[in-house]
Amino acid sequence: MKMKAIKDPFNRPIISLRITITNRCDENCIYCHHDGMVNSKDEMTPEEIYKICEISKDLGIQRVRLSGGEPLIRKDIVEIIEKISKLNFRDISITTNGTMLEKYAEKLKDAGLDRVNVSLDTLNPETYKFITKRDYLDRVKRGIIKAVEAGLNPVKINMVLMKGINENEVKDMFNFTKEYGIILQVIELMESENCDDAKFNAEYHYDLTSLEKELIKIADDVKTREFMQNRKKYFINGGEIELVKPIENTNFCKNCTRLRITPDGKVKPCLLRNDNLVELLSYMREGADDEILKKQYIKGINNREPYTHEKED
Repeated sequence: MKMKAIKDPFNRPIISLRITITNRCDENCIYCHHDGMVNSKDEMTPEEIYKICEISKDLGIQRVRLSGGEPLIRKDIVEIIEKISKLNFRDISITTNGTMLEKYAEKLKDAGLDRVNVSLDTLNPETYKFITKRDYLDRVKRGIIKAVEAGLNPVKINMVLMKGINENEVKDMFNFTKEYGIILQVIELMESENCDDAKFNAEYHYDLTSLEKELIKIADDVKTREFMQNRKKYFINGGEIELVKPIENTNFCKNCTRLRITPDGKVKPCLLRNDNLVELLSYMREGADDEILKKQYIKGINNREPYTHEKED
């Protein structure tokens, strides 16, 4: 029997969980927020990740996404997916930079992974090196193609658009994604409490409004993702592109159905805040039973408040 999703104080059902299983990474992207460094020896174990997912399933969570850092940097990543898949979630996915996807795509699919999002902001080798401080572009492209071949579906590319860096590369990226049956997600650079990046955002923030207007003109069809912040999906000549606009976007908050777990096992009610986290892993390691863990989890849900709430009043 499927558990009905719990709603937060603003009547938003919580159906999706994103777990940051590491903040270690093999790249050093210029906009990375890192989300608080945790030593590898202090990371959640596969068993602890499973327990969090088990509680989540009992409370109505339908989808789980693993992220980082770079989640594939964990040598036990296949084991983690195997354990989670036993809980029969509707969907299990990973967000990765793709540098190790060629190695892991088939293994992850066999372990129970449904789909993958790859963070890739450019197809230009020099721009890639500027953004990531690494020379892994060809490896990432091979990994993306391998993921498609392995049957991870859909494969999505997350492209953060930055002024003066890659704002003119959307067409090239869209053509690449269309060729391989991949969905392109163009993401607006966002500010966060995770780091002091106001200067960076001021310099590189690129408003997606003009792109949105252009897509509306040329799209064959437009659909709204009701339980994904009411994002719009644009279908163009057999390809698919989606815009993610969290900046000053009340729809993004009003329609958010996601809860997060930090690398050190805290419930994170809001993507853009770090001042309302709720302890979970520390209770688990002290031997707390499931009822206590569920109370902590629900406390995190009850801490959820739209980031734009005060602006709406």
